[in-house]
Amino acid sequence: MADPRPIGVFDSGVGGLTVARALMDLLPDEQIVYLGDTARGPYGPLPQPTVRDYTRQDVDWLITRDVKMVVAACNTATAAALEVDPLRFDRPVVGVIEPAVETAIRATRSRRVGVIGTEGTITSRSYDRAVARIGGEATKLFSQACPRFVTLVEEGRTTDPEVLEVARAYLAPLVAAQVDTLILGCTHYPLLTGVISYVMGPDVVLVSSAETCARSVFAQLIDHRLLAHHAGSTPGTVDHRFASTGDPATFARLARRFLGPRLSDSEVLAASDVATSS
Repeated sequence: MADPRPIGVFDSGVGGLTVARALMDLLPDEQIVYLGDTARGPYGPLPQPTVRDYTRQDVDWLITRDVKMVVAACNTATAAALEVDPLRFDRPVVGVIEPAVETAIRATRSRRVGVIGTEGTITSRSYDRAVARIGGEATKLFSQACPRFVTLVEEGRTTDPEVLEVARAYLAPLVAAQVDTLILGCTHYPLLTGVISYVMGPDVVLVSSAETCARSVFAQLIDHRLLAHHAGSTPGTVDHRFASTGDPATFARLARRFLGPRLSDSEVLAASDVATSS
């Protein structure tokens, strides 16, 4: 049975748009409702109890928009609210950590896997637990926080010499550890794929948590018979909705770096009621 309700996607800012874009590519018939909590983000430096509260409010706000599934397109939110002590909701909520780990475990040859992310994601040790659970004791995980990457991406800087210098400093321990697979454990990081791949070398497989999450959503929609199947629709004709808890114009300007011409100023709505949603 077809389910025309939209898929809800949220992040603490614009990075989760890499997940939204991957969903648009894989599921062109599905409508996306995206919430960027730019007024309170980024979540990376925040205490986990605060992130859990914000995550609940984000999901509740999307549920009031009658979404059929919610995607936590934020590694920090996934770690704080969906992993060890998961919050409960009356809609399926998909995170970004487990799909990425499953892909990395399948890809690694040496059983030496790296992950990069925000301070909040890395210190939560959620990737460590997922790798131990899925890959077993034989798989070794090497973690590195890369907080400046988010700022650089949002400034639109992905290839200049300073970006390369920062990447070399962050990634040096992972190069020394001789990982053969690297999880991009932040949804901003796919925009830095070129420089990260250059520093890590051509033999290291990069695993995008955005792309692996989108494939997991695709599978769950099929398994639970939730696909939209809009009659007569063609790719690119579905109307997506975007909302920001901060300034919509600022959100739209940053979001174009992730979505390009798919987004215009007029399509971003204010979502000042997120903190009061229940």
